[in-house]
Amino acid sequence: MAQSGRAAAAAARRRCLSFPLLSMDRWPLLVTVCLLLRTGGFQAADTFKPNILLIMADDLGIGDLGCYGNHTLRTPNIDRLAEEGVKLTQHLAAAPLCTPSRAAFLTGRHSFRSGMDASNGYRALQWNGGSGGLPENETTFATVLQQEGYATGLIGKWHQGVNCASREDHCHHPLRHGFGYFYGMPFTLVNDCQPGRPPQVDAALRARLWRYTQWVSWAILTVAASRACGWTSVSWRAVAGAASLLLLFFASWYASFGFVRRWNCLLMRDHDVTEQPMVLERTTHLLRKEAVSFVERNKHRPFLLFVSLLHVHVPLITTREFLGRSQHGLYGDNVEEMDWLVGQILNAVDKNGLKNKTLTYFTSDHGGHLEARDEELGQLGGWNGIYRGGKGMAGWEGGIRVPGIFRWPGVLPAGRVIAEPTSLMDVFPTVVQLAGGEVPRDRVIDGRSLLPLLQGAVEHSAHEFLFHYCGKYLHAARWHDKARRRLWKVHYMTPQFHPAGAGACYGRGVCPCSGDGVTQHNPPLLFDLSSDPVEARPLSPGSEPLFHAVVARIGRAAQRHRETLSPVPLQFSLGHILWKPWLQPCCGTFPFCSCHEDGDQGTQELPGSGGLRSGL
Repeated sequence: MAQSGRAAAAAARRRCLSFPLLSMDRWPLLVTVCLLLRTGGFQAADTFKPNILLIMADDLGIGDLGCYGNHTLRTPNIDRLAEEGVKLTQHLAAAPLCTPSRAAFLTGRHSFRSGMDASNGYRALQWNGGSGGLPENETTFATVLQQEGYATGLIGKWHQGVNCASREDHCHHPLRHGFGYFYGMPFTLVNDCQPGRPPQVDAALRARLWRYTQWVSWAILTVAASRACGWTSVSWRAVAGAASLLLLFFASWYASFGFVRRWNCLLMRDHDVTEQPMVLERTTHLLRKEAVSFVERNKHRPFLLFVSLLHVHVPLITTREFLGRSQHGLYGDNVEEMDWLVGQILNAVDKNGLKNKTLTYFTSDHGGHLEARDEELGQLGGWNGIYRGGKGMAGWEGGIRVPGIFRWPGVLPAGRVIAEPTSLMDVFPTVVQLAGGEVPRDRVIDGRSLLPLLQGAVEHSAHEFLFHYCGKYLHAARWHDKARRRLWKVHYMTPQFHPAGAGACYGRGVCPCSGDGVTQHNPPLLFDLSSDPVEARPLSPGSEPLFHAVVARIGRAAQRHRETLSPVPLQFSLGHILWKPWLQPCCGTFPFCSCHEDGDQGTQELPGSGGLRSGL
């Protein structure tokens, strides 16, 4: 057997070594075959490594793209990716919020395995100056590809933490997780980044603090008035002491929240803060410029570029040339600008002759934010197509079903559509395999390589079961019943919509994971997604003969899944989430951190424009 294996590898080697004599439109396919034969002892595949371009939108609904059925928003560049590549229609986020979803994407593991999801309370990182973040012992796909000789870069949003114990340790920074270059936001866009918008970071806590401050102020004024009128014997020293404590409280409150824009809304290049606070109207140009520059700098070597877009998260930074262009208000304008930005990056790949050497992937971190609304601006969140629910909801499809598009001309078939269950976590083993690396064997990896499915070598996804968590709570699970060709899904708990039946948790920001805002189901709700992808018709024992068998089968799988969990330090604990001044990234004099990067501000022209202008 060993001799026959070596003979087969030798034959494959001869075929691969002869590939330069073939036509250029066929060589990428043979290169991929050679890469896959590497596990059989063939090493010559190391001579070629494809470029990897990963593009992730923020809060984009699956129904916002033309290639997923939207007929009123213009997304020609992303639609072209789907036409030239493979489109996944049952692609799923591992979590319904930014920080945990991205942690799972980077590591190929459910976010709670690294402590990057809520146990109780906070569900995402709140401050650049917090100590929580992606642990150093986690392995990202960037780490593996960097070890395989790739130039690795991250342009855009990180939201996985910065520091642990000091302002300069950068223990959670992208450069500590395999990225050789970083330019972008270590945090995420929030309303606080735009002057005049209502507060978003810890908004409920701010409201409570303001209310408590008013009560304390009235109490002190009442005591002072009573002392002045001789109605109380409290000394003026005591009154002055109370007033001083109140002023200290005000100062602490202002320091924590009055500086949110300055402390959270900043740009970094590698370890250095370059712009604080961000000038929002030029951010789109800066990210475009950095992404294009990275491609041009590394066109002669294999590279991994992760473009983590700030679009289409509130406050919806949109340049003036795109304002009013869409049929869907500011949100639609922002989507169309995002598509333009994606097109600029794809053009850079094409102009440098890298299109056939690059695996390009486009997705969103989770579903559209249904609760994002404004009295003046209208709906600020996305559309999730036919699917129920949205951002923050780990059970309903609208919160976790996301776009998934892969393009690699000559290797992946153009125009193919795959309806099999897949996950954002699958990207980790997929790109690691393409780069010739190895998936870590010392930990549970929840993702599965997509290469066999994308190339048509197998008919079905490698996932039989997928589990959908909201924080630490298992909200739903699906079973790909291949024997019956049915896709079952159970809901153990679901959020309560307000108003009832509206499909969103208005007034809460995002739906809760547990407590009074959640309904528990016993027995669980059961849907057949094969015939009811909208999740409109829950099955019952009377309507579905397999009801009890399906629920029991999924329950046993969930129990086996829970047995793979191990306790880890919680990165969203109160101690990690709280803002700490000694951890705050800062340029200039703390706490008045301020800097502005000099140099070319750019005159990249937008369609029909004379330059880039602010829409804020």
